[in-house]
Amino acid sequence: MDNAQGRQDLTREIDERRESIRAYLRRARPKRSLLTNISIIASATAAALTAGPGFGQDGFNNAIASIFSLPDSAVVWQVICVLASILSLAAAICTGLANSHNTAERISTAESASAQLEGLLAALKYGQLPLDEAVRLYQEYSSKAAFID
Repeated sequence: MDNAQGRQDLTREIDERRESIRAYLRRARPKRSLLTNISIIASATAAALTAGPGFGQDGFNNAIASIFSLPDSAVVWQVICVLASILSLAAAICTGLANSHNTAERISTAESASAQLEGLLAALKYGQLPLDEAVRLYQEYSSKAAFID
């Protein structure tokens, strides 16, 4: 089964599979980064919001109330608590979404499969690998990223 046409067909299959993996990575990496960044920023902002009243106490609350022309410093606490709760919720949702789909693990698996397919492609192109072994390795490497269409 070691013939030029078979090698050419397998080379095309490997190229197509690597392109589908690259397309997945182009979508998944930014999404994972966005979810992570939102989670970090929202958590840090929620912590910063609650630090002002905690450290500055009534002086901080009165100063903020006068800056924003609020009728009472108690409103400052309410607004800060609501904002901190919303930001904490956003951070929890983003973290949950990122973790629920095993995004980091899938990205790592896709990167690994792509690298293995690249090595296989080089070995196949330069004739260092019998075709039947190359087909077996293609199936093995490709199946690792079965979650990618």
